[in-house]
Amino acid sequence: MSSTSPPEELFSSYESIFDPATLVRKGLCPVTKLRHQSFIESHSLYFEQHGNGSEKILFIMGLNSSSFGWLSQIEHFGRLPGYSAVVFDNRGVGYSGAPRGPYSTSGMAEDAIVLLDYLGWTGDHDLHVVGSSLGGMIAQELAARIPNRIVSLTLTVTTAGGVFRPLCNLPPWKGFSSLTRLLTISDPYLKVPILLDMLFPRAWLTEKALDDAEGRSNMEVQTKIFLRRLKITKPQTVVGTLSQMCAGLTHHVAPDRLSIISSTIPKVMIVTGDVDNLVTPNNSAHMKKHMKEAEYLVFEDTGHAINTQRKQRYNVLLERVFEEGREMVRSYGGLRSRG
Repeated sequence: MSSTSPPEELFSSYESIFDPATLVRKGLCPVTKLRHQSFIESHSLYFEQHGNGSEKILFIMGLNSSSFGWLSQIEHFGRLPGYSAVVFDNRGVGYSGAPRGPYSTSGMAEDAIVLLDYLGWTGDHDLHVVGSSLGGMIAQELAARIPNRIVSLTLTVTTAGGVFRPLCNLPPWKGFSSLTRLLTISDPYLKVPILLDMLFPRAWLTEKALDDAEGRSNMEVQTKIFLRRLKITKPQTVVGTLSQMCAGLTHHVAPDRLSIISSTIPKVMIVTGDVDNLVTPNNSAHMKKHMKEAEYLVFEDTGHAINTQRKQRYNVLLERVFEEGREMVRSYGGLRSRG
């Protein structure tokens, strides 16, 4: 971090859901100052780093969700020796600023690059990027801009978008209707049931939660987590909400760009659930069609919040992706072996 950065104690008021025992640093990255932007578009990005290992991970969260959505991954990688994991709130949500919109995934990717530079994460083939949903769209744009820095790219429940935008980027009806309802509701106790029904299969919500000493259902466990998240997170502004939606609706990475990303990043993983109410699995299949080097996995009976619903399997998958990406760099000097 820059030697001119404000002291960490200035950010003690930013309450976090993550384990303070694994916290290395947190704060606000002054995107506007570093980009020399107009004050009208002024914003900073809130971030946290957990763990202090040599393998660096950047987690990019999805639509209208704060970095707290990566709870299951920070609990795992933050405590795992050898890893440094950074999460951040995208512009327009959480503790980050909400500049005037509309936003674009390319602009949000530029935010992420400013953050990486601010952290000093600028080395060649030194970064694992994991993006979910809108975060996966941002990750595509990020990979197109700084491929030389990236060891592995995991695109989770996401899409490359459509040519005839924004209609091609609309979610299925259930997701669309849920998002619409959430726009008009501020009471957390009313929001959480809608969020859970949108993000998880109903059958899974009724099951007993794994490793829960109290014997609660997944519904009970996730309700408690989401209520806490909403309680400590700054309410999202209307500008932030609609501007992030605009970024998702207008996102488009053409097949030729997908192919370039796939051929230049050492390891690419595309993973999706099969009962996703927000981004249908055929979007992942489309990406795989044009990213021939990428690995493609479908988790059965799994919804949009795959990193939470299947947290153990997802974390093990990420570990393997990171290891395979690093091995490819060691073997081929960061270049793919082309047969």
